[in-house]
Amino acid sequence: MTFTKSAQTNPAWRPLTMAHLGAVALLIGGCASPIAHRSEKELRRSVIDSARREIAEAEGSPQRRTTTRESGLSELDIRPEHLEQIEREYSPGAYLDDLATGAGDGADPIESLLSEDLYGQPQRVVGVSLERCVRSAAERNLDVQIARLGPAIREADVVSAQAAFDWLLFSNNQWQDTDRPQAGQTFTGPGAVLNSSQGISSATGLRRNLVTGGQLEVRQDLLYSDVRTSFFGTTPSPNPAQSVDVVVGLTQPLLRGAGSGTALSQVRIAQNAERSDIAALHAQLIGTVTEVETAYWDLVLAYHTLAIRARLLDRGVEVRDDIRIRRIQDARQAQVADAAARVERRKGDLLVAQTALRRASDRLKALINDPDLPVGSEIMLVPVDRAVDEPIEFSLLDAVTTAIDARPEIQQAILAIDDASVRQVVAQNAAKPRLDLTGQVALIGFDDDMGKAYGNLGDGEFLDEFLLGVLFEQPLGNRAGNAGSRRARLERLRAITSYRRAVQGVVLDVKNALDSVVRDYRLIEQAKLTRIAQGEALRTLQVEKELTNSGYSVERLNLELNQQEALASAEINEILSLVDYNSSIARLYAATGTALERSRIDLIVPDANQVLDGNRALDYRMPEGE
Repeated sequence: MTFTKSAQTNPAWRPLTMAHLGAVALLIGGCASPIAHRSEKELRRSVIDSARREIAEAEGSPQRRTTTRESGLSELDIRPEHLEQIEREYSPGAYLDDLATGAGDGADPIESLLSEDLYGQPQRVVGVSLERCVRSAAERNLDVQIARLGPAIREADVVSAQAAFDWLLFSNNQWQDTDRPQAGQTFTGPGAVLNSSQGISSATGLRRNLVTGGQLEVRQDLLYSDVRTSFFGTTPSPNPAQSVDVVVGLTQPLLRGAGSGTALSQVRIAQNAERSDIAALHAQLIGTVTEVETAYWDLVLAYHTLAIRARLLDRGVEVRDDIRIRRIQDARQAQVADAAARVERRKGDLLVAQTALRRASDRLKALINDPDLPVGSEIMLVPVDRAVDEPIEFSLLDAVTTAIDARPEIQQAILAIDDASVRQVVAQNAAKPRLDLTGQVALIGFDDDMGKAYGNLGDGEFLDEFLLGVLFEQPLGNRAGNAGSRRARLERLRAITSYRRAVQGVVLDVKNALDSVVRDYRLIEQAKLTRIAQGEALRTLQVEKELTNSGYSVERLNLELNQQEALASAEINEILSLVDYNSSIARLYAATGTALERSRIDLIVPDANQVLDGNRALDYRMPEGE
């Protein structure tokens, strides 16, 4: 059995259909219930209203919006030529370009900034794209592989539950030899007489549980008897004798245990458990894809931070050397020592940045579980993609309705309601009196030869028996049955409330994700302007230094050191804002349950045999044209 969830290649939000709410209402009201009709109606209305209530306000503003922000570049009052210089000399991208220029063909620009690996060898690096990481994680991530076993296990449970209605072949065979003394008449008068007999019996047939709650049995009974009586005991005729019985029996509950709702309850619960595990696999895959994407952007942050720290160190060494040169003029020893301390601190920051890049790489390797890039290897991953700064369109109404329709958590909550409804039907049925109808009809063939006995059976000479019986049971007070029914009703109320909480939680996730996207997109501009302003301040100091023949005073050189650190902090903050924005977009798609569609991933859940054969649980569909 294969379950397939085809993902749409279009990442646009899907509207919530009334079929979703209707399905929930059917789960609540489709089963027989002792609850009053008014209560059932109120329950159905409360579930539907729980979803409608969350989108009521958004329905008033269904139009789509685009993330926007205002540019404050004009307020910095910086000349265009100076802006070009700042972007060329005081931006993280420019640092990587400079490193790439001196790295040589085929080398990653960051290699020159890396320390030795744990083997004491030069650090090896491999560039990876976000697409490759997502594809590898979807296919090989260990958490996903664990989650994909759940549906296969539950499928076996479904088959096991369905097997309760398979035909059962049975055979019961016995041989008996009896020598029993009893009072009787002998030659000398009253005394003990020995009765001796031998018998062989065999019962073979088929038995099956019915979906109506009853049981059907068809069997054949074979009997061989040979009676040996001593002295004046009588001997039956024919002797030995052989008989053949064909028996058809049916037992059918009329109250307790009757009906397919009760008989098929375990099958339905097992099927729901399988669907729930498929939803859990879906949720795990969404979480893994989102985690991989955020881990990739963390790698981008660590990658740029290392380049920024390296450039900050180079600038600090240059100023420290200038201060040392001015020792013969006006630099005090304390000022020289302070400049040297700053350089050493920046060297430490560079080491920390190297470690951060290594750890971000190892985290990503663990998530993608690529056999060519195991966690134990000393190959370092570096990103080839850069964080994007592009607006997105969104609609709160579309996002919320899509999430309610697509999130696996909502699907699991609906299945929990169905499980509770099934258990309520079973509990209500168990509270009824027991009234079972039993019927049986048998044909018998009898003779001194088995073949003749079969012939008699075919002639219908003997009609062994008709049996019709009724069994009735009712516990006085029926406390156990009533308590079980009451408990089942409460459990269903709890499942419905859990569904409403799940809807509320999904809506909250979507709103938080949208808030983060809108905020982070605006923060990019603020971070960029801060970096440009700090770059302009450092550029101005550099220009003044070049125009002054005698160079800076020590105080001005210290000011340059401070400005370098301020610029580095602004550069890191700008990269962080870009990373946060891209991560927020990934979390938004996860919140709406469309992360797989965005990544063009089709979820294919194999059956147990495919899992045991090692087939992949997931297919990755590449974008068209690639």
